[in-house]
Amino acid sequence: MSKTSAAPEPGAVDITTLSVPQLRSLQTRLNTELEHLTTSHAKLRTAQSKFRECIRSINDGVIKGATGNAEEKSEILVPLTNSLYVKGHLADREKVIVDVGTGFYVEKSTAKATEFYNGKVDELQTNLRDLEKVLQAKSTNLRVIEDVLRQKLLAGEATAEPSSSGGGGGA
Repeated sequence: MSKTSAAPEPGAVDITTLSVPQLRSLQTRLNTELEHLTTSHAKLRTAQSKFRECIRSINDGVIKGATGNAEEKSEILVPLTNSLYVKGHLADREKVIVDVGTGFYVEKSTAKATEFYNGKVDELQTNLRDLEKVLQAKSTNLRVIEDVLRQKLLAGEATAEPSSSGGGGGA
């Protein structure tokens, strides 16, 4: 009769029936999951930022560079690693090489490359929204577990020996 919801989900557990060690274990597991999901969220944001940078590079370096002197504007910096760049020259302003993942590169027109990267940015945005919902739900679950754990500990302290809180002086 004291149920808080009308129909519990199948497989759901009433956390108020769990012991303190079980609640602490669940709290630890949720904290670990939240850390992992938060790290994944940051990595997705970084990937999205890199795809946006690719779009900017195509727009600023290839397309806008075509309006000036071809010999002067065809020089670019080519990334060899995240921190190492070498000078290069554009052979063709209409086509670029696109990293499509797992070490594969495809030649695409600048318009198709921009479309490809915009699709990646949009896909990551959808994934980020979904992940944010999961993060929010896990955070809510963690708060509920912490509240129940706090209540159990307070109830346990009320029934515990009062002499244990006697302070203890000494230097």
